[in-house]
Amino acid sequence: MIRHYEHTQVGYLIIVALVAAMVTIGIILATAGVHWIAIAVLVVLAIALVLFSNLTVVISEEELLVQFGPGVIRKRFKLNEIESCQAIKIPWYYGWGIRLTPQGMLFRVSGFHAVQIKLIRGKEYLIGTDVPQELEEAIRQAISHR
Repeated sequence: MIRHYEHTQVGYLIIVALVAAMVTIGIILATAGVHWIAIAVLVVLAIALVLFSNLTVVISEEELLVQFGPGVIRKRFKLNEIESCQAIKIPWYYGWGIRLTPQGMLFRVSGFHAVQIKLIRGKEYLIGTDVPQELEEAIRQAISHR
């Protein structure tokens, strides 16, 4: 696969929040004793940290790939199915992670910027990014050469 664009955005706020929660639970476990619920929560937080600590966008010859962390959670879009794209600002209350918003499905780890892509079949998606103009231009170039 030849990559025409690749950018990874790190979700520093997510990392800090999850690590802080893990440290807090670790302190509770150390002082109050081992409890299975606290251990289960600690494991879930550790998994979330690995899965949602960053968001990578890759544009190849045939597709746009959006993946969280190591790539277990990902979404692929065929370039010939993308009708248009536009850099937009999104409100803080849309949250982080994978969310359904009024403007389409959102993939975001940080910040307030995204590129909205509209598919030919009518669906819309928001790809969070810290370089919205750069991502929009890369998508526009990729879909113009399909």
